[in-house]
Amino acid sequence: MEEKVKYELEFPIHASPQLLYQYISTPSGLSEWFADNVNSRGELYKFIWDGTEEQAKLITKKSGERIKFKWEVDDDSPYFFEIRIQVDEITKDVSIMITDFSEEEEMDEAKMLWENQISDLKQVLGSV
Repeated sequence: MEEKVKYELEFPIHASPQLLYQYISTPSGLSEWFADNVNSRGELYKFIWDGTEEQAKLITKKSGERIKFKWEVDDDSPYFFEIRIQVDEITKDVSIMITDFSEEEEMDEAKMLWENQISDLKQVLGSV
């Protein structure tokens, strides 16, 4: 199996952390921007894109702050993806921080995917 490299992305976003948290932590919120459809049963989340299904396990969740998943295919590895809400203490600017892993040669594509998804999120929030 190809080694994956950890990367982090930051996206400034004009929305309250409380509202953002609804969009990153609930199946209905995630299906507005992250996938076509999202279902959850306990800590198992099913993400559907164009009829393709991927399962992820909810690892940690901190109310109003972050959510961390591990794809089923990465079960025996240290890989995960995390969506975190960061608020600058001084300016109160809100950002979404993405931590994810990708194979070196797929890095640009992976980052572009997140950029597209976050831009969908911004549209849903009306914060474009």
